[in-house]
Amino acid sequence: MPWASPNAVDLLGYAAASLTTLSFLPQALLTLRTRNVAGISLGMYGAFTAGVALWLVYGVLIGQWPIIVANALTLGLASVILGMKIAVERGRREQADQQL
Repeated sequence: MPWASPNAVDLLGYAAASLTTLSFLPQALLTLRTRNVAGISLGMYGAFTAGVALWLVYGVLIGQWPIIVANALTLGLASVILGMKIAVERGRREQADQQL
């Protein structure tokens, strides 16, 4: 891009990465604190987490640090939420099976 310096482009990437990654932090903290996963779709979070993992691999392959950092952090946060969803649902199923 002739109108933007490489530094400006990287800063734009890091700003976008920061906003999208940090947007997951409140949900991850709330999920950990309350263990309430009723409003979270397992299919959506599974697909989202897999997509973020693929974005991370893509970033590594092309060597773009804004993509790598953002997706590594987002993958961590999304994995926490997904893991909690799976654990809570598994616990509910086991509890229901024991009551039978």
